[in-house]
Amino acid sequence: MALDRGRLANIDRRLFAELSHDTGPRMVKVPLSAAAWSTWRRYCDVLGLAMGEAIAVLINCELATVVDEGADGSAAVLATRAAEQLAARDAELTIRERNVKTVGERQRAWGERLRQWEAELETREVRVEDASKSLRRQRNAAPKVGRNEHCPCGSGLKYKHCNGLPARPPNAVPR
Repeated sequence: MALDRGRLANIDRRLFAELSHDTGPRMVKVPLSAAAWSTWRRYCDVLGLAMGEAIAVLINCELATVVDEGADGSAAVLATRAAEQLAARDAELTIRERNVKTVGERQRAWGERLRQWEAELETREVRVEDASKSLRRQRNAAPKVGRNEHCPCGSGLKYKHCNGLPARPPNAVPR
């Protein structure tokens, strides 16, 4: 990564400004190649800084560029990422709102179909009830034979002695 001279001078100023603060030591593993590490060591030697102090200042500078505007006037990285995430979430929200509307429309349509089917079933039930009432009327249309009246089978006996007995089948010949 190439840095211009103005950016390096800005880093140097921040390094020297931060050296006066009281800080505690922190152990950090830095994944660097041997060449990058030796270059960093030479840079720190030229400035007369300990390598850890210089790393701490660079971390602070990097955090400052993420939170604040950079020295070159560019927008903050964190703010840019937040704006991108916000735009993505707005797009996702718009899609979800559309899906909610379509699902609501489908549910309303199904509700209307169900109401129509219920109305059809009610009319069918009324027809069935009317038909069953008329069948009951037809069954009840034949006059009942009393126990002491003559049997309608023509045997000449009273109904209670002819077909009214539970053991004797209908139209049985009397004894």
